[in-house]
Amino acid sequence: MAGSDGCGGYRCVECSDEAPELYRDYQRGVLRLSICKSCQKPVDKYIEYDPVIILINAILCKAQAYRHILFNTKINIHGKLCIFCLLCEAYVRWLQLQDSSQNIDPDDLIRYAKEWDFYRMFGIASLEQTAFLVGIFTALWVARPEMLKTKSDFILLLKALLLSSYGKLLLIPAVIWEHDYTPLCLHLIKVFVLTSNSQAIRVTLNLSRKFALLAILNGLLFESGVVYLFQRTGLNV
Repeated sequence: MAGSDGCGGYRCVECSDEAPELYRDYQRGVLRLSICKSCQKPVDKYIEYDPVIILINAILCKAQAYRHILFNTKINIHGKLCIFCLLCEAYVRWLQLQDSSQNIDPDDLIRYAKEWDFYRMFGIASLEQTAFLVGIFTALWVARPEMLKTKSDFILLLKALLLSSYGKLLLIPAVIWEHDYTPLCLHLIKVFVLTSNSQAIRVTLNLSRKFALLAILNGLLFESGVVYLFQRTGLNV
């Protein structure tokens, strides 16, 4: 009996070739991992791994872990994760905005203004994230249109990019446990997220590291354009 999380459409975590199944179930708890016909290695060794080990491998940006998560599991939290990451980013910006303001008046109007500032930061973070994603998709569409031929290709890459942005969750503890090195930590988190995004592009579309990096740079260019527009209008970002 063939076993897996669904019905087909899987990928070998080693060579990225398609596979009809991940393992075969011989009943009574006896499982045998399927072997990839292309590379002759187990299709997905992570089936037998503890989730903590898989997470550590993902943090280390291992392509095999990314393929396991993106192709061979039914993780469907990318939407909620995106919203939560944007909330984290908005909170950090809002906190920095409050630190730069010396007004401590407890008046209701002041509290309302501060609350509005948070919503404004959330909106700005959302627009910057959108511009970043549009920049990536534009670069890929122009250079390799065959990579994004169908709607499912777009959705898969979008899901991969959103999931690989999980590093933004580290923004909150970096700010709460404020230290002299907090600005450095924030920059390192940004680099980690971009590295994860680059790996997600490589794994999803089976591209070279150089091409994935160029797509990321184009995304940053679009994002910087949005930031520049906000600054021109006098908005703090």
